[in-house]
Amino acid sequence: MKSIDNVIGIASTALNAQSVRMNTIASNLANANSVAGSEQEAFRGRRPLFKALLSEEMTHAGAQFQGGVKVDRIVNDPAPIRKTWEPGNPLADKDGYVYHSNVNEMSEMVDMMAASRSYQNNVEVVNTARQLMMRTLEITKS
Repeated sequence: MKSIDNVIGIASTALNAQSVRMNTIASNLANANSVAGSEQEAFRGRRPLFKALLSEEMTHAGAQFQGGVKVDRIVNDPAPIRKTWEPGNPLADKDGYVYHSNVNEMSEMVDMMAASRSYQNNVEVVNTARQLMMRTLEITKS
């Protein structure tokens, strides 16, 4: 049963990581059409960086299983901010420019689909491990 617990634990670290990924994408999409009066104020897309839990030293109380994954940190997307000349916009700078977020909605949707599939796959891993555990218990009762 310990190995099945490890499978469930590893899959749960992946579920958590993909959940953070989907939340980050949702935030990016919510801010995709935002504009600002300067490049510094413009929304920059964010990306979670994952780290594999390869050794016991890398794990912690929340992820006790070697082979899992954790969100190492969330970083700003380095893609350039787009500026357009809109002198009538109340947010325009002194030269008439507004600055748009660097979020590409199409690539965010593709990333969301990939994150969703990964999440679903890990749910299936947990369900399969749970079914195996139940079958094992039924066999031992016989």
